[in-house]
Amino acid sequence: MPKLLFILLLLLLPVLKPIDLPDSKRASDARLANWPSLQKELSTQKFDSRYRIYIRIIKQLNLMEVWAKKGKTYEIFKRYNICYYSGGLGTKISDGDGKSPEGFYTIGPKQLNPVSSYHLSINIGYPNKLERLKGYTGDAIMIHGSCASIGCYAMTNPTIEEIYTLVYKALEAGQNSINLDIFPFRMTDGHMKEFERSPNIAFWKTMKPGYDLFEKNHIPAVANVIDKQYAFGK
Repeated sequence: MPKLLFILLLLLLPVLKPIDLPDSKRASDARLANWPSLQKELSTQKFDSRYRIYIRIIKQLNLMEVWAKKGKTYEIFKRYNICYYSGGLGTKISDGDGKSPEGFYTIGPKQLNPVSSYHLSINIGYPNKLERLKGYTGDAIMIHGSCASIGCYAMTNPTIEEIYTLVYKALEAGQNSINLDIFPFRMTDGHMKEFERSPNIAFWKTMKPGYDLFEKNHIPAVANVIDKQYAFGK
């Protein structure tokens, strides 16, 4: 290797340091307790060693799904019961409405809160771009522990420790951000017909193509915003 190139690489090393993730003893203890068994399961089920995840919430079922990358697509890895969320079906619109959001979000490193009053928490990123354009209000909407909440998705403390560890480890492994999609129900044609008289149906119809794309390809859909509506590529 030419000497000049070697010197340049040395100069770049500080720039290439691992991603800076917020941490605490509580979060570290959770990883120590949970990651060995989770990592063993990932390896046994032959998920990619270059670890990547996708999270999906189905409100009607009180269900959170964690999918992991295997080859070019994602496969289901874990399912967790949501301990509590408020406001029933239909997305959050304003601060204080008691609703839990529905939509397409992303989780990055700065959204982790390892010193949360609710044990551990992950900010879902509400309001997203669409919601900001629509003038929706509210903030600090989390997935967290303690099984009590207004507007957030509350898990038990042992459950949030697993979820937080999975998110932390994916970001630590180099995943820039994690897609989090929150649906009111499994958006099959039958369920859409069942809820066709809901005042939320027009909004849900704009979400359905994103749901369908993942069901078809098992790759998280990229949600764009056109004319204050979700829009998706093929």
